[in-house]
Amino acid sequence: MEKIEILESGNFYHIYNKGNNNENLFIEEENYSYFLKLFLKYINPIADTYAYCLLKNHFHFLIEIKDENSLPKKILSKKGLNLSQPFSNFFNAYTKSINKRYKRCGSLFKERYKRIKINDENYLKELVTYIHLNPVKHKFTKDFEQYPYSSYNSILSDKNTHLKREEIIEWFGDRENFIYCHQEKFKRLVSDSSDPDLDLTGL
Repeated sequence: MEKIEILESGNFYHIYNKGNNNENLFIEEENYSYFLKLFLKYINPIADTYAYCLLKNHFHFLIEIKDENSLPKKILSKKGLNLSQPFSNFFNAYTKSINKRYKRCGSLFKERYKRIKINDENYLKELVTYIHLNPVKHKFTKDFEQYPYSSYNSILSDKNTHLKREEIIEWFGDRENFIYCHQEKFKRLVSDSSDPDLDLTGL
C-alpha cells in the first residue's frame, strides 16, 4: 500500500494529481481561473504558494504549509492539526462544480492527490523549473514563457500576487538567473526530450 505523506506545518510540499482515467480537469478556459480561485479560498489560508502549473489533465503546486501560529483556528481539531481537510474541500468543491456544469458524475481526480515533502533547497529550485516547463514536456506548448496557466510570468511580473515572489527569486540569486535557469533547462528538455532529474510517474 502506498505511503501517504503527512502534511506538517512549516514544510514544503510538491502537490500534484491528474484526472481520473486521464480525463481532462479543465474543459474550458474559465475552468483554469475558477480552479485557482478555489485554491486561494481553501488553500491560501493554510499554505504559501511558490509555483504552479495547470494542464488539461493534471496540475502541480509547490507550497509551504504555514507555521502553526499562522494557521486558522478552525484547522485545529481535537486530534491536532487537520491540514488535509482544506485540500479535500478544495477538490470536492471543484469536482461538484464541474459535474454540475458539464452534467457528469463521479470522481474527477485520480484517487488521492500526491504530496512529496521537500527538504533540499536545490531540489526546490529544480522543482520550480520542472513545474514551469511541464507544458513543454507534455507538448501543450513549444514556448513555456507564453503558457498562460503557470506561475512563471506572475513571478516575473510587478503585479500583485499571492505567490512568494521575492523568496523564489532569492533562491535563484536574482531575476536574471531565474530566467537563465529556466532557459537552460528548456534547452536540455528540448534536446533530450526527457527530464532525468525529476521523474514523477508520467506527471
